Amino acid sequence: MMETLFGYAPADKNKNEHRKDSPSFESPPQFIQIIDPKKSQNLAILLKALNVTTEEVCDALNEGNELPAELVQTLLRMAPTTDEELKLRLYGGDVSHLGPAERFLKVLVDIPFAFKRLESLLFVSTFQEEFSSIKEAFATLEKQQTLPQTLGSCSQNRNRMNDGTYRGGAQAFKLETLLKLSDVKGTDGKTTLLHFVVQEIIRSEGIRAARRLRESRSMSSVKTEDLVEDASNESEEYHRTLGLQVVSGLSSELQNVKKAAIIDNESVSESVSKLGQALVKTKAFLDTEMKGIEGESEFRNALTSFVEQCESDIKWMKDEEKRIMALVKSTGDYFHGRAGRDEGSRLFVIVRDFLLMLDKACLDVKNSSKLPSKTPRKEASASSSSPTSKESPSESSLDIHRRLFPAMRERQMDDDFSSDDET
Repeated sequence: MMETLFGYAPADKNKNEHRKDSPSFESPPQFIQIIDPKKSQNLAILLKALNVTTEEVCDALNEGNELPAELVQTLLRMAPTTDEELKLRLYGGDVSHLGPAERFLKVLVDIPFAFKRLESLLFVSTFQEEFSSIKEAFATLEKQQTLPQTLGSCSQNRNRMNDGTYRGGAQAFKLETLLKLSDVKGTDGKTTLLHFVVQEIIRSEGIRAARRLRESRSMSSVKTEDLVEDASNESEEYHRTLGLQVVSGLSSELQNVKKAAIIDNESVSESVSKLGQALVKTKAFLDTEMKGIEGESEFRNALTSFVEQCESDIKWMKDEEKRIMALVKSTGDYFHGRAGRDEGSRLFVIVRDFLLMLDKACLDVKNSSKLPSKTPRKEASASSSSPTSKESPSESSLDIHRRLFPAMRERQMDDDFSSDDET
């Protein structure tokens, strides 16, 4: 069965000879080759795939109409050499004897400065897309100027931890240290310094969020005695839930940092520079070669109109590039002192990686929480009034943290948050 299904079957020579002798068998037509055979084949395939006629390309070169960028780029790559162009111009035989690519190029070389016109049309067809992309990149980078305000408290906390040492009082700190928070283990071998920081912020921000909610309710018709009762009945789990929402929201608040992390500042600057160079080259082409050609008013007018429109856009891009890159550098200087050119963009990558760590830490803290269910108000009131309850739940959690990280100095937590500077 295998031999029958997969065995080699020799071809029937008589059958093949019969097919060759048959009048229905036709050999492919032979064309006169002028340009490189591979270049000719690729160009013919492209013209057929894009369904672009020679007349459409010629109209664009004469009237300044836009062409598909892919077609223009390929035509420029497959432009005939000086020798090939001379042979195409001197060919005086029957055009039907030429291949599709040769016939196409034969018509193009008869148009003055055809390939320089294609370079100008490539600038026209790609400018708007590149301009929009650069504007979007600028907008994303500009939004990161709020990063120092968002993460600035890290410098204050660092100085507080290093108070009394040669590291205290620093004006800046390396953001790479954020990525090391998960490397520092507590005495239990499980809890990391990042988990500790997250738990502390959850606790403090939960109290702050609860206070804001009470203040917002105080503006309504709720009685003052009801607010006092609500404050006394708020449990640690309630504060923890509010605080976890605040800390988890940091990743969403800094969503644009993730977008900025994938932006290559050098690539953006190069794109702005290339567009400026293309504009200069196009203006020079208009002022020299095209100026001395008679009867080409349509193409010249269309290209001149485009140049006038994009001149202001390119000037805006150059000015905006300087301003945005200065902002990025100032953001890097804020955290890293006198940072280099690439420090500003590199810190976005650091913050993005830290946000991923923070999201995982918040999830770990949430999943590892084994707090009891929320105590009913009456039971909470009774327990709060009991003389034996002298220590708050938050104080007990602080004791645990101090035991886990004994090297850290003990500090008092201002649960009432009387000063808004300690955000």
